[in-house]
Amino acid sequence: MQQQQQGSGLFDEMNGVDGVVRPVYESLAQWFSQTPAELLGNRRDEAEAFFRRIGITFAVYGDAQGTERLIPFDIVPRMLSGKEWGTLSHGLEQRVKALNTFIGDVYGQREIVRAGIVPEDLILQNAEFQPIMMQVKPAAGVYVHIAGIDIVRVDADNFYVLEDNARTPSGVSYMLENREAMLRLFPELFALMRIRPVDDYPDKLLTTMRSVAPRSASGEPTVVLLTPGQYNSAYYEHSFLADKMGIELVEGRDLFVRDSVVYMRTTEGPQRIDVIYRRLDDSFLDPLTFRPDSTLGVPGLMSAYKAGNVTITNAVGTGVADDKALYSYMPDIIRFYTGEEPILKNVPTHRCREPDALKYVLDNLKDLVVKEVNGSGGYGMLIGPHSTKAQCAEFAKKIEANPDGFIAQPTLSLSTVPCFVESGLAPRHVDLRPFVLSGADKVRIVPGGLTRVALKEGSLVVNSSQGGGTKDTWVTE
Repeated sequence: MQQQQQGSGLFDEMNGVDGVVRPVYESLAQWFSQTPAELLGNRRDEAEAFFRRIGITFAVYGDAQGTERLIPFDIVPRMLSGKEWGTLSHGLEQRVKALNTFIGDVYGQREIVRAGIVPEDLILQNAEFQPIMMQVKPAAGVYVHIAGIDIVRVDADNFYVLEDNARTPSGVSYMLENREAMLRLFPELFALMRIRPVDDYPDKLLTTMRSVAPRSASGEPTVVLLTPGQYNSAYYEHSFLADKMGIELVEGRDLFVRDSVVYMRTTEGPQRIDVIYRRLDDSFLDPLTFRPDSTLGVPGLMSAYKAGNVTITNAVGTGVADDKALYSYMPDIIRFYTGEEPILKNVPTHRCREPDALKYVLDNLKDLVVKEVNGSGGYGMLIGPHSTKAQCAEFAKKIEANPDGFIAQPTLSLSTVPCFVESGLAPRHVDLRPFVLSGADKVRIVPGGLTRVALKEGSLVVNSSQGGGTKDTWVTE
């Protein structure tokens, strides 16, 4: 099975830029070259049947054709060498430690503002800034217990952070199920190569959450996963992780607060809860503090949180770090809190809130990617090189009406990885979301993460809601 020619000048993670197979891919490339297309097609069909059987789907809100979809899965793994992963993991740990310190400073003394590094209005006017957190100090000073950091690559040596997800990052269930599928479909490849495992992620996650339990917890801390319910787009992941960790999956109605302590209703009476892994947004957590019309949260939860009797992961107010305008300051944030140079680069970013940057962006829309500072899921963005003049002109009006709401970045030549498509092996653009766990004791990172792939030829949008798929990510020993 031969790979089709890739676009001129693009870095392909298997074949480089010159068509010469890179060392980390040699065994895999040889195996695929000797494998009939019919066999690969059968394996792809088996993978789809596997995912349908276990019911791993996601919801697309507003989709008139149905609420549940199967995320496309590509059977060609994405590979990273141990050396590449070493660089990535050190950079991720550095970045997440700086993020945690930054969020603590945001809700504390704001030394970084006094130092003139980050404008205070970017913090105070951030939609995710929660003033109530000025009165709360999370256990062990950890705010972002689970971070999903989106990484892109442009050549053999350079990885860039595309964005930070510090609120309620999702996708780890796909990482785990992708590995399970590959172990079933390609046991001969795992026998051929030494691939680092990822199946201990649920254990690492549970250990991390127990490590940040409040001091008032007695015995082994009780952890629950709080879900908005079965109609949430990531409900499969909620139930999957609760099952893998051996903890209860609860909704707001299953919990109550008494004397600033959270309890779970059980058939044997109330059971105290020490740690809540929440998978709903801040505004729905407690109707007495945030949205009074919320039926998803727990009345009085914030009183228990402020009293230090329960830990919420991730902490309330961490979404302030997801802002794409604040992202542009991350290199300086890392230097300020760690005294080190960033190991992982930021994508160069133009802040439209600054007059010179705004003029440049409006004059060069056709060459840039423009994003809403609070956007997600691939929505609310313009990819200039793939847009018409009319689309650029319409988007320019949005930017001019609200410059503070947008940032712009150059269009990177994202790396490609071979995918098995109808015509054979062909390159498609990818990103990577590793998951970083921060506890009271240490930082834990499983080797790899979720590789998302833009399955449409030439597309740079990897989001599942817009036609993207996923791959298994293999880190070699």
